Amino acid sequence: MNKNQIIQNTLDHTLTSWSKQKGINPPVIEKASGVYIYDTDGKQYLDFSSQLVCVNIGHGHPKVIQAVREQMEKVSYVYPGMTTSVRAEVGKKLSEISPGNLNRVFFTLGGAEAVENAIKLARIYTGRHKIITLYQSYHGATYGSFSAGGDPRKLAVDSQQAPGFIHVENPYFYRCPWKSKTPEECTQNALAHLERIVQYEGPTNVAAVILEGESGSSGCIKLTPGYWNGVKSLSDKYGFLTIDDEVMSGFGRTGKWFGIDNHGVVPDIMCMAKGLTSAYLPLGGIMVSEEIAKSFDDKPLSLGLTYSAHPVSLAAANAVLKIYEEENLIENAEQMGKYIDVKMSELMSMHPSIGDFRNTGLLGCIELVKNKKTKEPMARWNAPASEMNIMNKVTARLFELGMYTMSRWNYIFIAPPLCISKEQIDEGMQIISNTLKIADEYVDD
Repeated sequence: MNKNQIIQNTLDHTLTSWSKQKGINPPVIEKASGVYIYDTDGKQYLDFSSQLVCVNIGHGHPKVIQAVREQMEKVSYVYPGMTTSVRAEVGKKLSEISPGNLNRVFFTLGGAEAVENAIKLARIYTGRHKIITLYQSYHGATYGSFSAGGDPRKLAVDSQQAPGFIHVENPYFYRCPWKSKTPEECTQNALAHLERIVQYEGPTNVAAVILEGESGSSGCIKLTPGYWNGVKSLSDKYGFLTIDDEVMSGFGRTGKWFGIDNHGVVPDIMCMAKGLTSAYLPLGGIMVSEEIAKSFDDKPLSLGLTYSAHPVSLAAANAVLKIYEEENLIENAEQMGKYIDVKMSELMSMHPSIGDFRNTGLLGCIELVKNKKTKEPMARWNAPASEMNIMNKVTARLFELGMYTMSRWNYIFIAPPLCISKEQIDEGMQIISNTLKIADEYVDD
């Protein structure tokens, strides 16, 4: 099948997520290796966002391919009431690397399912129903996880969103809702705001607060110092649970095993996916404290999925978890993140269109503005297509120059695979610098 046939069959017989269905021209990818992907014309693209911030170990690792092949030859599937050696091995490893007393895992097939089941479990365990999350957050696209997040893509189904979800403002210092003068003041204001909402909604109604370990697709909005700790203190005060969504920030992405490790907090429940298998196969899960797990010793756990603990996906996870350690990828993420910070500082002095850069390890985001003083964005949050002209030119230029990376509104994400080298970062930064010349033309300060 040639390239044109592949595209036509794709457009005629499949639907593309988050996109209009007419007039799109998807790139046809033939192969991938390390930090690069290649289309059918042989053009190479530097993958600067690990696809959807999930291919953490890089593309095409032979150890994962071999592990999956070997598992398929043994057993491809058993129902979740049975177990396998790979289930036992991955469960034990996850308990070892997870924070504090998070010791038990319920396996799902992705991040949205992990969040859904975390919400269910929090409600079952506490006997309460309300879930509090941040407005500028993303937790998945199933009804419950969509309703939990504040991402505007859910607005198309807003009249049908699941009940019991409450949203609060982010501690977003660059655009602080309370005009705070320091990050610490922003933390204080955000926590006071959260506590007021808890009191308004009735503390005995609140089952949990969900936060990302570190913000991802909403713009890598760094949680201000002490915010996670403050939320944990409020949970202790009012008796609700803390749910840590590590779907994007987990598994070395931030230079630690999990994003929350940067804050020194142990949540009650932790969601995971993406980097668990480096997206080679679908897999997710929720880690829970021993206390929560033991509450179901003598009563049924009302959670279930046909593909829970799927042995082939677990085989991929088992190999990936070993690769993180054998190849020192988490340490490399921390070191390369610091190198990116230095290179971005140089770019910020060269390009007046860069308003802010937020980064933790290899989870970063450039925010483009028309005016650094007023912080007017190149495209506002949830901008309609009619206001995306400038950013469309920017993203098209990135792709033309041989880079794939996530972009939204006025954001350009920098989240390459954890195996990236300084030379490859230099390559990416040069592409971004060349591209930002387009954005610079629209700066009015």
